[in-house]
Amino acid sequence: MASEQIMVIKHGALGDMVQAIDGFASLRAGHPKARLILLTTAPFAGLARAMPFFDEVLVDRRAKPWNVKDLLAMRRLFRSGLSRIYDFQSSRRTRRYFRHLVPAGVEFVGVPKGASHVLADMTGVNNRDRMVRTAVLGGCPEVTAEVNWLDGDGNNWPANAAVLIPGCSPAKPAKRWPAERFIALAQSLEASGLTPVLAGTAVDRDAGDVIMNAVPEAIDLIGKTSLMELASLLKSARLVVGNDTGPVFLGARLGAPTIMVMSRHTDPTMSAPYGPCAGWIKRDDIAAISAEMVMDEAALLMGKP
Repeated sequence: MASEQIMVIKHGALGDMVQAIDGFASLRAGHPKARLILLTTAPFAGLARAMPFFDEVLVDRRAKPWNVKDLLAMRRLFRSGLSRIYDFQSSRRTRRYFRHLVPAGVEFVGVPKGASHVLADMTGVNNRDRMVRTAVLGGCPEVTAEVNWLDGDGNNWPANAAVLIPGCSPAKPAKRWPAERFIALAQSLEASGLTPVLAGTAVDRDAGDVIMNAVPEAIDLIGKTSLMELASLLKSARLVVGNDTGPVFLGARLGAPTIMVMSRHTDPTMSAPYGPCAGWIKRDDIAAISAEMVMDEAALLMGKP
């Protein structure tokens, strides 16, 4: 007899994929014999395939309403023998999938009215917990996953690294802590015996250049690491500090002492990083957060047993 086929939808972004890890593990524990399929987007397919939870990872091209060919392909996918779909994305797009593409016989666990399992209002609930609760609503146990599959390749990273992540989405500049604050922090970290290491993607290059010009002793790894290498670096770090951006969530989940600096555009009740040694500092105007404030929080986190 063919195994049960279950799909979970999670399109991204990186921070959300990291926050979904325990939800994914809960699904695997709740459906140990099922064929578990993840529907995600191209930037995160590689990360998803490194996870030990899925039998198959599919890429959603997120068809436009007028792209009949892609819409028909999605319709066929949802009619390919699935018994249940878990909606971890909870977006307008996935609600449209439920209304227009998912056949009546397929159970759906998520927020849309009329679903077989309707998720309660999750306003004010951390994103990690929301996805775990979605799995639990479908009868799965709550699981806190091991993340040793993210150990990377064991590169010889700098000792006493304090990883600074100065970038974030270019569409959300108000979430960026000013470069001069990162400069002051890097100088304070270096004076305390830590090695400032800049990390992020190529789109963070502008912020990185400003910091490197002022603190040439720092190590510049912006745009120079794969995702798995970045994970290895973050796991080895003595400290991680950054904006509301994916690598900060990753550092927190890997157990590094991690501080997210937030503006009024981030709600910590829903979007604080999750991990055993994670913290955050928020001010409506992110520039009001000083390097001294971050150093004080870092001392508390790094002093945890």
